[in-house]
Amino acid sequence: MHELSIVASVVDTVTESLEALPDASKGARVLQVRLRVGVLASVVVESLEFCWGIATEGTSLEGSKLVVKTIPVVMHCAVCDADVKLEGVQSFRCPRCDEPCSDLLQGRELEIESFEIDDEAGLEKAGNEEIGVSG
Repeated sequence: MHELSIVASVVDTVTESLEALPDASKGARVLQVRLRVGVLASVVVESLEFCWGIATEGTSLEGSKLVVKTIPVVMHCAVCDADVKLEGVQSFRCPRCDEPCSDLLQGRELEIESFEIDDEAGLEKAGNEEIGVSG
């Protein structure tokens, strides 16, 4: 289950980002973390959600909600000269012309989209940070 190491990396990244915030926001509590996960990222979303409570225990993220946005596969079809969304991952063929597609545009993402904190300033940290996980 590599999802636990992924979630641990997310917790580390968000914690580091919190430490970089202005002094007025130090000690803020994280309410929500939003991830973007491509369907080809080899991640089981339910496992991420299950591991979230374990990985956040005793951190400033404890009690926060993990929101996972699943990103579909989008390929560029050279024959149609169009970007096409694949309905499944069993076949990498253009749904318009049925020709094979090899130019992957989206679907392997694994990144923090944003996180929301609760403090007097009401700040929200946003950005796309890729999650580095070894193993």
